[in-house]
Amino acid sequence: MAVEQPETVATAHGGTFRAEPRPLAPGLYFVSTPIGAARDITLRGLDILSKADVLAAEDTRTLKHLMEIHGVPLGSRHVFAYHDHNGEAMRPKLLRALAEGKSVAYASEAGTPLVADPGFQLGRAAIAEGRAVLAAPGASAVLAALTVSGLPSDRFMFVGFAPAAAGARGRMLAELENVPATLIFYESPKRINRILGEMREAWGEAREAVVCRELTKRFEEVSRGTLGSLCVDFEGRSVKGEIVLLVGRAVAKAPESDSIEACLRLHLVDKSVKDAAAAVALELGLARRDVYQLALSLTREEDG
Repeated sequence: MAVEQPETVATAHGGTFRAEPRPLAPGLYFVSTPIGAARDITLRGLDILSKADVLAAEDTRTLKHLMEIHGVPLGSRHVFAYHDHNGEAMRPKLLRALAEGKSVAYASEAGTPLVADPGFQLGRAAIAEGRAVLAAPGASAVLAALTVSGLPSDRFMFVGFAPAAAGARGRMLAELENVPATLIFYESPKRINRILGEMREAWGEAREAVVCRELTKRFEEVSRGTLGSLCVDFEGRSVKGEIVLLVGRAVAKAPESDSIEACLRLHLVDKSVKDAAAAVALELGLARRDVYQLALSLTREEDG
């Protein structure tokens, strides 16, 4: 039995892109594109771009250039622009193509679609009409920055761009101050000094932070420190390029010893020393062994 061979397409990098022989099933495909290095496109992403009946992009020039680099032929297909300014008009056309059983590939200008990107309404509308919505995962500035930051990754929150109005930024900073997660922002190089200063004022000098600039590109730079030290590093400095700002979670202030004792006494009324110590340690975020020793000393005082 003969094995069906994948179609071979030459690439601009001197290799070959081998497209899957199977046709692309109908549906909406969100294709992640590189945030810098063109090689960061996945083979599946190239495969979808080579076979989709309809192509749409936040920036048509960027997608066409990416396809040219990797030797993916556009053929007779047209790349439709889909962005914040024409979404209302373009969305029905793309939904009509889906209704006709066609495959539609959408690519953001850089990174993963729907992350600070206009694809959200398109995906939501396709889901509402019962169409298949699929993702071709790949580059993401959010995850790339988190990976190299050195900040905790077990829990993180993508915030996006800070509001332009000062009052709205102040409210945002107040709301996020005690979120127990690494916070990830996109920021303009023209405003990075301002937001660092405002965060320092609102959240304190000592909070860990990282500024990632031009990730995966030639002049990639990762600056790690605290909000205080980064404010000094970037003061008066003119920077360029795409920026991702990460801020570590708030450090809980250690409770006063009097409050720990008061909490322990309440729990010791109906709990054993071990259980009371465990409950207080969990409630106040303290080391269980230290709380247990304090509980023992309290019971000894009462027994004596």
